[in-house]
Amino acid sequence: MAYFQKYLILTLLLLSIFCINQTVKCDDDNDDDDHLDEEDILLAGINSYRATLNLTALIENERAECLADEIADQFKYQPCTNTTGSNTVPGTEPEIFNYPNLLQKCHLNVNTTRDGVILPACVPNLDSTLVLSNYTMSRYSNYLNDTKYTGVGIGSEDNWIVVVLTTNTPEGRFW
Repeated sequence: MAYFQKYLILTLLLLSIFCINQTVKCDDDNDDDDHLDEEDILLAGINSYRATLNLTALIENERAECLADEIADQFKYQPCTNTTGSNTVPGTEPEIFNYPNLLQKCHLNVNTTRDGVILPACVPNLDSTLVLSNYTMSRYSNYLNDTKYTGVGIGSEDNWIVVVLTTNTPEGRFW
């Protein structure tokens, strides 16, 4: 019975995200609008997922979003494979080059990011249903299920989307 309830909730969640994604878009040359839509859809999906678990919604954090954008931009030329993103074997994640410089660019200090977590995923064409399932139906779901994470920043570039989770502790607020 519990399995059926989880399956039903997840199905309804994915269906609602799919319906949200069917909005009309104008012919606009600004690709950034598409990324903002994908990021907003993912945040809505993650918060809906957390709501089904009786967890509080994640609050957007501008500095975490800056870091997520910078990391996604760094990953954009790396191809999607079976070992990138949420499928990555622990210890073989894509390397984040110049991490201290990225922190500085986003006005962050390593001491205020220690408790946070960076979750990159590579999904062809950033299909919103696949992106959400990459976070909710993988090892990443352990982080989304954790009550210690209270904030989020999301950035995307090409086939990459990066979620940065923050806490409300001094070591994870991303100030």
